[in-house]
Amino acid sequence: MNRIARSAGALLAALGLATVAACGGSSTDAGTASPTTPVELTFLGYSVGTPDLGGQAMQALIDEFQAQNPGITVKTQPVAVADVLTKLKADTAAGSPPDVAQIGWSKMAEAYADLPIAPVQELAGAEWADHVGGPTPIAPNLLEAVANEGVVKAMPFTMSVPTLYYNADLFRAAGLNPDTPPTSMAEIGAAAQAIARSGAAGTYIAAADVGKSDYLTQSLINTAGGSLVSPDGQVTVDGPEAVNALTQVQALTTSGAQPAISTADAITLFGSGRLGMLLASTGALASFEKASTGKFELRTAAFPTIDGKTAKPTYSGAGLAVLGDDKARQQAAWKFVKFMTTPHAYTTYAKKIGYLPLRPALANDPAYLKDYFAQNPRLLPALSQLDTVAPYQVFPGGQANRAVVVLQDEAVEPIVLRGADPTTTLKAAADKIRSLSTR
Repeated sequence: MNRIARSAGALLAALGLATVAACGGSSTDAGTASPTTPVELTFLGYSVGTPDLGGQAMQALIDEFQAQNPGITVKTQPVAVADVLTKLKADTAAGSPPDVAQIGWSKMAEAYADLPIAPVQELAGAEWADHVGGPTPIAPNLLEAVANEGVVKAMPFTMSVPTLYYNADLFRAAGLNPDTPPTSMAEIGAAAQAIARSGAAGTYIAAADVGKSDYLTQSLINTAGGSLVSPDGQVTVDGPEAVNALTQVQALTTSGAQPAISTADAITLFGSGRLGMLLASTGALASFEKASTGKFELRTAAFPTIDGKTAKPTYSGAGLAVLGDDKARQQAAWKFVKFMTTPHAYTTYAKKIGYLPLRPALANDPAYLKDYFAQNPRLLPALSQLDTVAPYQVFPGGQANRAVVVLQDEAVEPIVLRGADPTTTLKAAADKIRSLSTR
């Protein structure tokens, strides 16, 4: 984390973010002047309006923002994660897009192409460098990863990377040492077999999920040395590295170390204390902490290596995008986006939901997360891997979102859960994705 902080200045300058630092205001003080004319902002997202811990945390921050900015009110518009892009396109076509939208990174490229998004870096103007920098800068490699044509268009908001959750009680029952969790895919397989022999389910790699989010699929392929798309834009999801990664996950299923169930069922199984390990988003941490209390000892470990290669997880989560072209509303929207990405807000996401604090220095700051992490270290393994986080890759062409569905439904799920041949299945899916990229 210290290396991230030390490199912030250089990378921010490379992105053209530091040129106006002398003019910027404080990024941690969101109580800037409110507009003279009251503004009602619409905030569309999948983390708002829900009764769970995440929804409660988001609403508390929104209430706090409104108290500090009495001229701005925020009307939330909850929407299911799978429906965000469809809803945004329909609202835009009707001439009434929301002012701010929470858009998943897997859908961002299509959003840039089809929606009237005003780049947050440009809206911020002289405030930008101070907001993303300062004593607790946003991780510069993440800013670089999400930049589009050298400009940050959507603000890094909620981000998580896959982490290995494990049940320390089941480890002990299987004769395993919970103080030395698996660090590789091969070690996960061995530990899962031991847990399965003791009567519980061994492990689950949550690569096939109903949300069609391929962040975990990408993480596995990246770590095996491959990619979804080559540097020159060619679809490479059927490359030997991808075949190897999914073959190793499939082997967990065929060996009996992994149950052939849905991700939703695996989450339930783990929360009930009947599954030894679950490789899934850090965004599930708060729910697992609640579920495990009084039932079993919950621990976490870093994303595993594959064949000795460096782990390169990619991120899930979302960015905050400002839509529309009304200048006054855009500036009010920027104030809201700025508040929702302050050190205070990222601290709330880490404590209340399990999202990574995208300002890593917060982990060592006694005013924010130092004391919390000393008592609750479960996010630290994932946070320690921010240095090697790989950018989210988008399939080429105007059908990127549909291509992800093809990958997940026609390749990943059949391979890892139903024994489909990895080589031929990935080849068929890749050919279909290539045909979509030309449309």
